Amino acid sequence: MGKKLYVSNLAYSVSKTDLEQLFAPFGTLGSVQIITDRASGKSKGFGFIEMDSDSEAQAAIAGLDGKDVAGRGMAVSEARSQEARSSSDGSRSEDSASG
Repeated sequence: MGKKLYVSNLAYSVSKTDLEQLFAPFGTLGSVQIITDRASGKSKGFGFIEMDSDSEAQAAIAGLDGKDVAGRGMAVSEARSQEARSSSDGSRSEDSASG
């Protein structure tokens, strides 16, 4: 099972190929994706990289977090699961509903 990384603060000109070249020295890459706007197809400035192992992912974080790429300091961290994001977004819980 791979380890997913969240990559943000990307210049809009950064391509999937650019990310592949940046992350490849740290290990074997699974999926590489840059999130784009559905309407325009333009980059939203962030994406996800899947590395083969946790140790490779940690090496990539250590080596690339804060690295200047196309004039911006790229941020690299472990991706959080959707469950973790939705439980920490401040949503009301079921038992606080009025009655």
